[in-house]
Amino acid sequence: MDTSFSTLIRTASHEQHTEAETSTFMSDLLGGALGVDAYARYTEQLWFVYKALEGGTERLASDPVAGPFVRTELLRVPELERDLAHLRGAGWRETVSALPATAAYAARVEECARTWPAGYVAHHYTRYLGDLSGGQIIRDRAEKTWGFARKGDGVRFYVFEQVGNPAAFKRGYRELLDAIGVDELEQQRVIAECKRAFSLNTGVFQALGEEFPTAA
Repeated sequence: MDTSFSTLIRTASHEQHTEAETSTFMSDLLGGALGVDAYARYTEQLWFVYKALEGGTERLASDPVAGPFVRTELLRVPELERDLAHLRGAGWRETVSALPATAAYAARVEECARTWPAGYVAHHYTRYLGDLSGGQIIRDRAEKTWGFARKGDGVRFYVFEQVGNPAAFKRGYRELLDAIGVDELEQQRVIAECKRAFSLNTGVFQALGEEFPTAA
């Protein structure tokens, strides 16, 4: 194939990616139209998704397809828990809840982690590369809008302290995608799962938008 697999994924899922990035909820959040409670509720949903994403890493670390992508420097659950303690208080575990769209997203991630390593890679790619890219815009806006300390509690999810050079890391990640040990048919299935991942993410944004509507 003349076109690299990482390029195929990026171009094939561009429409779904754009739809997620430009959701009304995210636009309102980044535009300052929503309060910190909406940001905290979004952070709750991320916790459920990342628990699903990272819950199977120990088992997948030895898998020939998914294993190369399992990197401890990416793990986000501990940082999300610090953020939620800051945003919701010490008893946050008793108050957080997953929206139905979030539960569906997390269930799909768990299913792939359990039964389809290449599908798991699709979810891994859509989440972590997004966190290292557009996620930094969210961090910057959150710090400015709600006064969080720079890279401090409340935005630690977006701070990859163990990734010294994000641009180089992303290049290396794409090289791993290009070298993934699956055939062309399986690559097409992975691309389809990437699209599904973005659509599931968009579903969470839509549900959050219904919970936090802004005045027209």
